[in-house]
Amino acid sequence: MYSNKENVNILTALLVAHGIRHAVVCPGSRNAPIVHNLNECPDIKCYPVTDERSAAFYALGMTQALNEPVVVCVTSGTALLNLAPAVAEAYYQHRPLVVVSADRPQQWIDQLDGQTLPQPDALGRFVRKAVSLPEPHNDEERWYCNRLVNEALIEKYAPVHINVPITEPLFDFSTPALPAERKIELMPADISNVTLSHVCRMFMQAKRPMLIAGQPMNPLMDEAVVQIGDDESYVPDFVLYTGGSIVSKHLKRFLRKAKETWVVNREGDVTDTFMNLTHIIQGDGDVVADMVRFNLEQQPHPFVQKWEALIADVRRKVETQEPADLQAAAVKYFEQKRGKEMVHYANSMAIRLANIYSKTPVYCNRGVNGIEGSLSTAAGFSVVTDEKVFCVIGDLSFFYDQNALWNQNLRGNLRILLLNNGKGGIFEKLPGLEKSPACDRFVAAQHSATAEGICQQNDIYYQQATTIEEMQQGIDLLLSEEFSRPMVLEVMA
Repeated sequence: MYSNKENVNILTALLVAHGIRHAVVCPGSRNAPIVHNLNECPDIKCYPVTDERSAAFYALGMTQALNEPVVVCVTSGTALLNLAPAVAEAYYQHRPLVVVSADRPQQWIDQLDGQTLPQPDALGRFVRKAVSLPEPHNDEERWYCNRLVNEALIEKYAPVHINVPITEPLFDFSTPALPAERKIELMPADISNVTLSHVCRMFMQAKRPMLIAGQPMNPLMDEAVVQIGDDESYVPDFVLYTGGSIVSKHLKRFLRKAKETWVVNREGDVTDTFMNLTHIIQGDGDVVADMVRFNLEQQPHPFVQKWEALIADVRRKVETQEPADLQAAAVKYFEQKRGKEMVHYANSMAIRLANIYSKTPVYCNRGVNGIEGSLSTAAGFSVVTDEKVFCVIGDLSFFYDQNALWNQNLRGNLRILLLNNGKGGIFEKLPGLEKSPACDRFVAAQHSATAEGICQQNDIYYQQATTIEEMQQGIDLLLSEEFSRPMVLEVMA
């Protein structure tokens, strides 16, 4: 049996019609009719997460793993505002996060009623579409409600917000079946074979072409650019950029020397990262990249071979160099030992170490680059796959997002490598900051906390390493052992 709220039933039916199969749900009374419906619906699997900020990053991680839309449902009031960091991240990652918020009726907004604030546009420009559903009383209002939900759900490559005002009483679950609702489909723009061939031809005809992909990131490029220095012979004249955020500032500065850039993205957005954009191709960057790689296999390009030799030389140097500290040694050892597992790196120092030592693409929330949500994103990824999912994370990011571990969804496939050096390690790399007396305490947030108590209270297997030997043994355990609960290895750097 479903809720008796018609707008909630229309929403639920269309979520199913648009192929949405996963929902992260947060506690609350105003959203109870929505949560009831999602749980009642056999086509949708619900994942309860209490902390709204963490919940939204859980849903973001699921969209990464599934490559499909995922709902995050919250109650009214400030609960919605807690989703903003993850929604902003999803916006810049072009991930289809479907935010569903319950709301009080419009007449009670700004009237000092409990848990009320203006919700319809609360997420601003970080959603591609925001709609607030009517509570239908006639056929025209039902048509309007249907249209609004369809308008939101046809957006495939960006977060959307569906706000659902619900009048009391809330808890009447007497509707036997969901309504049969009209589904509106969008035929997205795509690149034709003619356009594909033209892009590839332009690439192969250039004297110094370069294919650049953002997230998942290209490892070692940062080190390669540093090694090049002022050697202009490595500067490309034609860059084919398949979009996504790039970690390395060195690489971005270097590519701004190029003559022209063609960007490929599914949205047709203007993303002039290298300040030399000349063409935008609306389509799937992965398809373009695969076709370029196929052409290069058939007809190797001298400039591409020159860069491949440089990357191979950088890799040899990185592999023979001794890391400067235990946290760098931990990332290097982890990357040497792991196979093709899914790995999420947190922002700041963790992702910069990945940029040096990773041999394969990794995940990282680089859309906005915030500290929050890295652990929740990896955790959300882990609950919709049976593969092992690893999260390499610094101490500030871990403690900030510790509620990612406070829920009932986690299993033994989530493995966390925590690099704890007692502060934000990235701040040691910023020239001049060390001269400030505020550096350690106020800027780098120096502390003496460990993760042991957090793991204990959340039934997480915990191990600590303070030496190279302990670190290596712990990483071997993370990679090889089968556990029924998540694991944390805390490296005290």
